Amino acid sequence: MTVNLVLIIVIGVTFACGVTLLLERSLTRIVVGTLLVGNAVNLIFIVASGAPGRAPIVDESDPSPMSDPLPQAMVLTAIVITLGVAAFLLALAYRSWQLEGHDEVQDDVEDRLIMRLADLDEASQSYEEGAGDPDEEGADPAEAER
Repeated sequence: MTVNLVLIIVIGVTFACGVTLLLERSLTRIVVGTLLVGNAVNLIFIVASGAPGRAPIVDESDPSPMSDPLPQAMVLTAIVITLGVAAFLLALAYRSWQLEGHDEVQDDVEDRLIMRLADLDEASQSYEEGAGDPDEEGADPAEAER
């Protein structure tokens, strides 16, 4: 079996563009990236399935090789899953647009605080040194004394 080099290049470019769009902040770009990655994975399934053959379970007297129906079934399932994820992301983007007027994903306040504490190399105020730390076996020392 010979693999079509142009198809492999198209798969690589589609996958790379999809991953690049997934790393963006805009939810609409994330949706397009999800769709591109889903299509690239579906093409990978089809290329990996092998050479086309005759339809499976039809005319058993024909000695030519049958095509494998499993990759095709997996692609159909992947299409449904990709459409479901895309619909969910579109609903998130639409709701974000309704509430904030844009669909850009913002950083969480707690994430910013943790990043700032990590940069300063400090522990947060809610952490108490030695209070409630588990011992070597994983048991709480306060419960072991009871």
